[in-house]
Order: sequence, then C-alpha cells, then structure tokens
Amino acid sequence: MRSLLRNLLLLALCAALLATATAQPQPQTQTQSQISTQPAAHRAPQWLASGVLYQVNPRSFSATGDFKGIEQRLDYLHDLGVTILWIMPIHPPGKMGRKGSLGSPYAAVDYYAIDPAYGTKDDFRRLIAEAHKRGLKVILDIVANHTAWDSVMMAHPDFYKHDAAGHIISPEPDWADVAALDYRNPRTRAYMKEMLRYWLRDFDLDGFRCDVAFYLPTDFWEEARPELEKIRPDLMMLAEANHPDLMRRAFDLDYDWPLEETLSNVIDHGALVSTLVERWRQDHQTHPAPMLQMHFSDNHDLLRLVARHGQPAALAASVLLFTLDGVPLLYNGMEIGDTAESAAPALFERLPIFWPMAERRPELLAIYRKLIALRRAHPALQQGETLWISDPPPVPNPHAESILCYTRRSGDEQFLVVINFSNQPWKGAIPTPGEYQDVTPRADNAPQPSNTLPALALGAWEFRIFQRIASQNPNAK
Repeated sequence: MRSLLRNLLLLALCAALLATATAQPQPQTQTQSQISTQPAAHRAPQWLASGVLYQVNPRSFSATGDFKGIEQRLDYLHDLGVTILWIMPIHPPGKMGRKGSLGSPYAAVDYYAIDPAYGTKDDFRRLIAEAHKRGLKVILDIVANHTAWDSVMMAHPDFYKHDAAGHIISPEPDWADVAALDYRNPRTRAYMKEMLRYWLRDFDLDGFRCDVAFYLPTDFWEEARPELEKIRPDLMMLAEANHPDLMRRAFDLDYDWPLEETLSNVIDHGALVSTLVERWRQDHQTHPAPMLQMHFSDNHDLLRLVARHGQPAALAASVLLFTLDGVPLLYNGMEIGDTAESAAPALFERLPIFWPMAERRPELLAIYRKLIALRRAHPALQQGETLWISDPPPVPNPHAESILCYTRRSGDEQFLVVINFSNQPWKGAIPTPGEYQDVTPRADNAPQPSNTLPALALGAWEFRIFQRIASQNPNAK
C-alpha cells in the first residue's frame, strides 16, 4: 500500500511539473476566512492571538510542589518567552474513592478552597500579582462537569445527576472517583456561575481553562461568558474540546486533538504528511472564523512527548505547532526534555520535574527559546495566512511523503517552513520564487548548514525555517 501511494504521489508530481513548465503562477493561500463555511466565532482578546501557553502542574513543577515554587520560576518562564500560564486545578482533591496516593486534581472537594499543599489564598494572589508584574497572564483550570464524592456540594443532592434508581452517578464508567453535576437544575448553574465570578473578582485571574467543556450544555457557557466579561472584558476562555459550537459565543480557544492524533500517526506509524494538511483543512472548514485552536503535542493527558517520540522527532513536532496559526502550548518542563511520567496513573502522584536536565540538554532549551522568540517577533508566524506546498520535491524521492512544506504570510512578511517527518535523510529543491535567509532556531554555537534554497538537504527529523528577504515583494510573480 505504501508503494502504491508513493507512485500515485510521484505521478501527481510529474503532472504538476508539466503544468508549471511554461507558467509558474503564485499558488493561492488558503486562509481560514476563505475556508470556513461556519458562522463567525466569538472574538478573542487581542493578546491571545500572539500568545504562547505554558501549562503548570503545581504538584510537580517545583521541588516544593506549591505556589511559592512556581513563583520562584516566574523569571525563568518570562525569559523563556511564554505569555500565558495555565495552572492546573488548585482545589483540595477528594479522598472518597480517590485514585493514587494523592487523588486526581480533577476531583475537587470545594471549588472555593485551595489545596493546603499548595499554600493559602494569599499565596495564590501573590503568585498571580507577581506573574502580572512580568507581563504574564494567568488562567485557572476549572472542572465544572463533576466533583469528588465527598464534595461540599453533596449537601445539595439535586445538584447532581441520578440514575433511574435515584443514585448519584459518575460522568463515565471509568471516572469512578467523581460525581456528575446536573446542569438541568438552575441552582447548579447559579452556583457554578458565582464560583467562576468569585475567582475572577477576588484573584484577578485572566481567564479559565475549562475541563471537558463539551460535557456541559453549550448554553451554560454562553450564559456565563457575558457575566464574566462584566468583571474582566478581555477574559480568555479555553475549552478542552474540539466542538465548533462552543467557539461561537462562549470560548476563545479550543483543543486541536485531531491534529495531535494525526501528528502522532505521522511520527509513530509513518502516515503521509498529507494527512496533516487534510486535517488542518477539515478543522478550518468546520470551525467558525476567525478560528483559534491550541496546538499541543504534550499535556497532562499524554505520555511525555520526548519519551514517546525521542528528542529529534519531538522537536520536529514542536516546530510545526509553533509555526502554525493558533496558540502553541508547552507543558511542565517539556522545553528541557523532562521525561517524568505524565497522564494516569502518574497524574495522581507527585513526580517532580528534573530541572537539572536543562544543564544536561542545554541545546533543547536554547532551541525552544529561539523558536518562541521567532514566533513572537513576527505576525506571519502567529495568525498569518497559511499556504501548503503539497509536493515540495521536484524529483522522484522515496521519502517525499515525509516532507512537510508550507509558507506563512502577513503583510510584507513571509516565511517558509520545511520539516522532515522521517528517520531518513532527504535531498531536493523547494519550488518557491524569491530570495530567503535561513532563520532556523539552533542550539547555541551550532554550525550553520551550507546548503540553502532552492536546493536543500535535510537529515532525519531535521527542519528549516526561512524568511523572505525584505526587499522581495511577496506578491510578485
């Protein structure tokens, strides 16, 4: 099957070359506004479009496993270049039916309380204030769909869903440590809206990451949003979901789970890179415009990126996600290659980041710093237009199906990104007119490659980023 697909690709390539032998018009960019057929999306705060998210697990982020440990690394996070801190749930976890020795952070006992292991409410206020002093936004992970079985809300059984026999139930069979809230009850809705207002009003948060947002009725979020905006007009709301309806009136950002799954398929199972392009197109067709999605390859629900793919492939994945439209995510030490186990059952324990890894792998942190700086410096790499170059190699090549090539453009800026998503080297030429300079983020003191456009040679998992020279008109033929 792989041989047949390769031959079909080569036939298509030959046809494309014949078609361009006498004329070479510029290919049309496929912007999201041109692709989407959906109603307009909720307008996100301006600061989000250029943002870089960093997910913090308070249990494992520092040696002390508390707010003060996070505060001590705020300068590090600022220097890394991230702009938004997503702090995982901080409420006391339940003890009844808990998973692991510490319980799930997503099984809260009291939405108005803070886990004493993390510190006090004043400690949390100080953390947010110190983050704001450094220009960092802070969003809190809220689990509005369910609570622990020993939650204070159990004093109101009508707040919960029941089975036919009248017993309170879990949201899912394998979520035995939590009980499902019932949003058909107006009292449940009122309680949860006031809880959200409390955290915005009393702690000066910048927004929320909403766990399994699609489990709740969409109209709850649509009712809550304007009430929260009365407290913070430039509020940010991140939905753990890939449901376009949530993006129309309630949320600013959602999860690009389909792209993450497709990317893993490409890296782990040799799927064609064309599946990434098709996945991107499908997302942009189904989501309202303008669309913002959180791009990620590592989070608390996944095994660590570098452990799954190895460092070279992990970096290749990050280059894609940090140069696409959307908002990229770094997770809890990912930038130093931390391999401390994540996802269940590790989620229910305390496995601190091994920060000395930064000294053992300094090249990895250096590349991430430069990649973030490059993105933040150029609107074209944030929400600029995206053009996929479907068939980059102009000569037959056995690994052509592993080369992903695309341009990003905004105003006079234009970038070309080429990534080898395979463990085999590749040589070819990129059919892109104009002159470019290599701006690929590299480790400190790394040698500059000798080859450049149009001829190009890439090693296994190697990537290159080129910026069009300013004197060139990006719209010229």
